[in-house]
Amino acid sequence: MDTPATSNEGLRPWIASYPEGIVWDDKIDTTPVHEQILAACAKNPGAMALDFLGGTTSFGELAEKIVAFAGALQSQFGVTKGTRVALMLPNTPFYPIAYYGVLRAGGTVVNCNPLYTVAELGHITANAGADIMVTLDLQQIFEKAEALLAAGHVKKLVVAHFPNALPLVKKILFSVAKRKDLAHPDRSAHAAVISRFEDLLARKDSPAPVTIDPQTDIAVQQYTGGTTGIPKGALLTHANIAANMSQIDKWGCGLFYPPSKVIAVLPFFHIFAMTVCMNVPLCNGTPVIMLPRFELKALLGIFTRTGANVLPAVPTLLSALGRSDAVTQAQIETLEVAISGGAALPDEVRHAFSKKSKALLAEGYGLTEASPVVCCAALRVPSKPMSIGLPLPGTDIRFVDVDSGKVVGIGENGELQVKGPQVMAGYYENPEASKEAFMDGWLRTGDVGHMDEDGYVFLIDRIKDLIICSGFNVYPRTIEEAIMTHDAVDEVNVIGVPDEYRGEAPVAFVKLKDGHRLSEADLKSFLAEKLNKIEMPRQIIFKEALPKTLIGKLSKKELREEYAQMKAGKS
Repeated sequence: MDTPATSNEGLRPWIASYPEGIVWDDKIDTTPVHEQILAACAKNPGAMALDFLGGTTSFGELAEKIVAFAGALQSQFGVTKGTRVALMLPNTPFYPIAYYGVLRAGGTVVNCNPLYTVAELGHITANAGADIMVTLDLQQIFEKAEALLAAGHVKKLVVAHFPNALPLVKKILFSVAKRKDLAHPDRSAHAAVISRFEDLLARKDSPAPVTIDPQTDIAVQQYTGGTTGIPKGALLTHANIAANMSQIDKWGCGLFYPPSKVIAVLPFFHIFAMTVCMNVPLCNGTPVIMLPRFELKALLGIFTRTGANVLPAVPTLLSALGRSDAVTQAQIETLEVAISGGAALPDEVRHAFSKKSKALLAEGYGLTEASPVVCCAALRVPSKPMSIGLPLPGTDIRFVDVDSGKVVGIGENGELQVKGPQVMAGYYENPEASKEAFMDGWLRTGDVGHMDEDGYVFLIDRIKDLIICSGFNVYPRTIEEAIMTHDAVDEVNVIGVPDEYRGEAPVAFVKLKDGHRLSEADLKSFLAEKLNKIEMPRQIIFKEALPKTLIGKLSKKELREEYAQMKAGKS
């Protein structure tokens, strides 16, 4: 793959397919996001910015808290340009306050998934050199933060009091009924290095100005690659983050402006939600309606209570809306646009969702290293089905043959590669991985697909998920799409396993819908006309649940480990 590929940059067939009013070479705004949010707050301070379970924060209040937190970070912790600050927070008002506060203070945000193990969190914080962590006093989360302190991975904690995020009645109820769920940081053996979030805000320290170079200064150090190896810290500059916001904003044709209301059920610490659920709407003065985690009943309640109309989602969430008998058209009638990302959107999920909602369902595509969005279906008019849409303004893409490294033609499959202002600066202190991530200046995505004559992009699978059977390329997604067409199937995930005769063979893990039964033989018979002999799964394993990542993406990593253990147990 080191062979220099010829470039098709400048040949952009997708431009002719752009919706009216969108210009590919439009000016991209790279104003740092913390400057944008404070400007949005000043423009309409009385408007609602955040809604958390009915408790609201106005833009004016948000600005005051961002500035106060930034001031405290500087005066109390010495945060300055380049200081890494870890955030281990679910979706609550504390997250945007901390996120924008860190950036205003000159620091770099290091996002941490609260469901990671202490070992995983230890690697991220130690690798990043994040001595300060902002977290919550919910026991399940706080005990991990405390363990990181004890191990020396972080040196200081800032802990927010969860009930303070709730409206008054819920705050009182929580404090009475759920007090066992709360930790007591003041009783910790490490209390001397633990500060209360609320106390820092109460100081109302004014932050000193910080001169940011958007092109070189790092806003977010986002760890990625945990499902395939040791997580690497993608360095996203202020310009990377702002550019992708600007690209999405242009692509939305006004969607992310009032009177829209955006639902944030995806976690902000994930790059998709950070950009699409938080940064883009808030910087346009649009309210964000938060849920701390996905619960179908709570999500339906948001539509009823707020009339929210924009839902960034993952396929498993859309599947729950489309397939659940508990969901009616009337309950989600305010929804106008659903944006699917994070994983491939199965056609069956698309159809099921369309029966419950008249909303436009647009599939997008991105990766952490691109801040994250690269391509997206149009958000105001229909796009070609099964496509991830068109490259965003200012974004160039090409497809490169996996074996020869040469650019392939229209309709031919190859690795998708990207250029654009949203592409990362590299990986933190990992020059080897940074070099491997690029091919003569183009970011390698590891995803295989093609472009049609109209510039629409279609993905087939991940290079690393590719199964090579008897020398033939077999794509798990092809098998998954075929299995999903059976009425009894709820979810499916296909992996490649060692095979003495063919080298590798596909194995399918299937979850059936409630109340349905299906045998392996019957399902293989159903698939006989849909798959060739090489694609037919060697084995179909039925499970009551399939492993997922926190954002809801079906995870192959756990299935590979489970299958290896099964084989080891039999041998």
